[in-house]
Parts: sequence; structure tokens; C-alpha cells
Amino acid sequence: MTRSVLSSKTAAHTFAPRYVAPDFLTRRVLNPLVAAATRLGLPLAGSRVLAVRGRSSGQWRTTPVNPLTIDGVRYLVAPRGTTQWVRNLRAAGTGELRSGRRSEVFTAVEVSEADKPPLLREYLRRWAWEVGLFFDGLDADASEAELLAAGPKHPVFRIAPAPATL
Repeated sequence: MTRSVLSSKTAAHTFAPRYVAPDFLTRRVLNPLVAAATRLGLPLAGSRVLAVRGRSSGQWRTTPVNPLTIDGVRYLVAPRGTTQWVRNLRAAGTGELRSGRRSEVFTAVEVSEADKPPLLREYLRRWAWEVGLFFDGLDADASEAELLAAGPKHPVFRIAPAPATL
């Protein structure tokens, strides 16, 4: 009986969403600095401030992100895993990318696991210096199989401009 209980706990833990919480320096110094620079219209390495309505509160929640553009299609990758912004974006389906006085409203669709490897590869090619430690030693040279295995740990959303409202 102990064996089956242990097995079920291990199995449940294996499929739990991954989230790597930011450390004190990131949470209190680096993210606020990047967000402040981006709000002033000085994005670092193409960063934007992502704004999404909270799924419970309805209040705007913001965090700095690095949008990825490939062949004219834009994506948001969650290097830290299933973060609060990921949960909020899944619930809302829409958000804003802000830089300076500019704000772009978008709709989001989560990318399938099978489509993630080339997106994760390009994301790592561009931003491994900043987010590589969240990918468990993977880099842009990782095999397709390694990136496919890493996919469930890193939600990816395809974003497009929201239709204009009247």
C-alpha cells in the first residue's frame, strides 16, 4: 500500500506545472529597472511591459517580457514556467504590450507542444544570456528531442493585434 501511495504522489508531482520564482534581486531590483526603462520608452533588448488583467481581481498586472518575432509572427515565451502572467493570459486571452507611451492590445493563443521546439531554440539564441538558467542547461544548440521535452515547462503564446473595436 505504501508503494502505491508513493507512486501516485510521484506521478502527481511529475505533472505539476513548473514555476521558477524570481529571487530577491530579480524581483526587487532587476525587473523594476527593466520595467521602468521600458515604460520610459527605452526597452532593453526589445523588452516590453506585459499587462494582463488578473483572473480573480480584474486588476491590471504587469511584468517585463521579451517578445519573440519570427517571420513576422510574434510570441511570448514564459522562461520561468507557469507564472501568474501565464495563468492570467490563459484566462483573459488578451493583454497589452507597453513601451513608453505606446500600448499594443493583442489576443493570445497558446502554442501546441509539437510547435514549440523551433520557437524555444530561437528564444534561447536571442536571450540565453538573460533566461538560460531557467532551461536546465539547454541552449540554442539543443536537439529537437531535448527542446520537445522542455516544452511543457515553458508555455508559449502566439500573439496578434486585437481586432479594432468601434
